Amino acid sequence: MALHFERAELAQRRANTIARLEAAGLDGLLMFRQESMFYLTGYDTFGYVFFQCLYLGVDGTVALITRAPDLRQARHTSDINDIRIWVDGPDVNPALQLRDMLAEFGMANKKLGVEYDAYGLTAANGKKLDGALDGFCTLWDASRLVSELRVVKSPAELTYIRRAGELADDAWDAALNTVHGGAFEGDILAAMQGAVFAGGGDYPGNEFIIGAGQDALLCRYFSGRKHIAEKDQITLEWAGAYRHYHAAMMRTIPVGGATPRHIEMHKIATAAMQACRSALKPGEPVGAVFDAYARVCDDNNMFNHRLNACGYSMGTTFAPNWMDWPMFYHANPVIVQPGMVFFLHMILMDSETGFAMCPGHSVIVTDNGNEAVSRHTLDLISR
Repeated sequence: MALHFERAELAQRRANTIARLEAAGLDGLLMFRQESMFYLTGYDTFGYVFFQCLYLGVDGTVALITRAPDLRQARHTSDINDIRIWVDGPDVNPALQLRDMLAEFGMANKKLGVEYDAYGLTAANGKKLDGALDGFCTLWDASRLVSELRVVKSPAELTYIRRAGELADDAWDAALNTVHGGAFEGDILAAMQGAVFAGGGDYPGNEFIIGAGQDALLCRYFSGRKHIAEKDQITLEWAGAYRHYHAAMMRTIPVGGATPRHIEMHKIATAAMQACRSALKPGEPVGAVFDAYARVCDDNNMFNHRLNACGYSMGTTFAPNWMDWPMFYHANPVIVQPGMVFFLHMILMDSETGFAMCPGHSVIVTDNGNEAVSRHTLDLISR
């Protein structure tokens, strides 16, 4: 069995979840977020692209409904003992089988939490769920219940985060060895992702982001690779991933020498990073971190070139993205606690001049502030 945590830690996480359920007046939880399933049982799959649900009752009952390809997957990667299979068919509705299972557990006329905000619950399947359970029990949106528990990491989780940070550093080293005028973006991606794999890491929750020239002003992956010009710039955003725990990094590399605009933007972006890290401390709202970023940018005439968020939590996440809850944006009231992990990105994208500068790295919140998981500085490096 490929469990990445001690059984006692998984059991304690479920106990903490049950306490939250009881405090909310709920009799059980229907989970559709793969992150929740992994966190509470170790279950590791991409089978959430189909209907599957993990049930946790306040009495400690755990049961999974999934498809046949994930039967052995669940047995091998989790401590779930009760695994139910729904059979593919043209008119099959697995939500009805879920209802029958809940009836078996005595959940008729009970109140159950549901992770509606989940990539594992499409709108179509959500309608089937609501239809199947209408009149059977009361449903309540509990999308963030487990996510709020996941946000503070255990010592074992922080070990994985730090390893992910090392792998992100390895990928950066590979990029620096590969980026130059005339380099092919595909070779850069291959070197970076290869470094993560060679270190025992995983595919990340979303694609690495790469773009040269005007594409350096983009912060999403898109299809189509090209060669870097002799005088150019390239923006990279990537993450080391280890046991699905992520540590993201971001950089813009001037190619053929840094321009005065690159140098100016880098100075402002790194000043913003320093301000954000000063604001990121226990007891303060995460919204204060964004305000620090915005203040430095706006004081330096970068209002039109900054974003409306400057980072988010890092943890165990599955495709389609590695972003976790909560995010740094204005007035976000979530209070920072030791053991939280965040990716801070100081993105500046000047569409008027065509220049970008986007330094970023991941940090762990400590008792007094935060520590970077990267061994690299934010110094401006050109190729």
